[in-house]
Amino acid sequence: MRAVRNTDQGILVVEADEPEAPGVRLTVASAGICGTDVNFAAGGVQGYTYGHEFAGTAADGRCYAVEPTVYCGECDQCRAGHVQRCIAPEHGTLGIFRDGGMSDAVTVPENMLVPLPDGLDVRDACLVEPASVAWHGVRSAALTPGERVAVVGGGSIGLLAAAAIRQRGFDVDIEVRHKHQRIAAERLEVGSAEGAYDVVIDAAGSEAGLARCAELTRRGGRVVLLGVYQHTVPIPGVVSLVKELTYVHSIAYSRHDGIRDAEQAAALLAGNPTIAQTVITHRFPLDEAAEAFRVAGDRASGAIKVVLHP
Repeated sequence: MRAVRNTDQGILVVEADEPEAPGVRLTVASAGICGTDVNFAAGGVQGYTYGHEFAGTAADGRCYAVEPTVYCGECDQCRAGHVQRCIAPEHGTLGIFRDGGMSDAVTVPENMLVPLPDGLDVRDACLVEPASVAWHGVRSAALTPGERVAVVGGGSIGLLAAAAIRQRGFDVDIEVRHKHQRIAAERLEVGSAEGAYDVVIDAAGSEAGLARCAELTRRGGRVVLLGVYQHTVPIPGVVSLVKELTYVHSIAYSRHDGIRDAEQAAALLAGNPTIAQTVITHRFPLDEAAEAFRVAGDRASGAIKVVLHP
């Protein structure tokens, strides 16, 4: 079967063995390219099939998104529902240093399957994974009625976070860098950031973006970190100190009261088809993975979420 891997010649579609691991075999219908994938490819990370945002169809015709977290289910963090904090050696993520879903087919454990609700097309369901990241971050923000909320960063996570905030009944503004991101925000009925906010979500993952978050946050407010920083988080010292800002970290997705963030993210997408129509800007066949990665890495070209379809 075909699989997308990074090589000495860059991203290529190569011939790989059919999946034989225990679990449910899915014929992959959609696989999103994450900023992490782009960065890993540019950095020369090799040795596995890429893709942690994917969805597909089982042999019985049922469609699923995949929650790609590998966890033990037995440690104290897993038992509390925080599978993203699993302490077992096997903890990790499909598509990150182990084979993922940018392929014709994949076999995954049954506990990774997220049944698709009515209204969510499997060709759009690769968005469930990034929407779960956004949903978890918004829930970690612990919003209370009447709070002003903003997002900094107009990529897929930022726009999905804004959509999740609106679904929870809050108005939300967003600060973006590119014109096409502003157009997307307007389609999602999200305003432009201006003034002071009780909560600001960092979806930029850059020093300049985080500085802007601190600038927008009111005294005593909260900044939620959804941006990924590989090394030191560049928290602006003086403004954070003077304002007594609180920084809340959020990664991946978990369970609360037995409900998965991924299930709620799928419901969010199913309930508002405009989200997928807006966030997915480019679609490529699997054989054009190299070009898809190039486009995904060029935000100024109009890309938000680039999706591969085997």
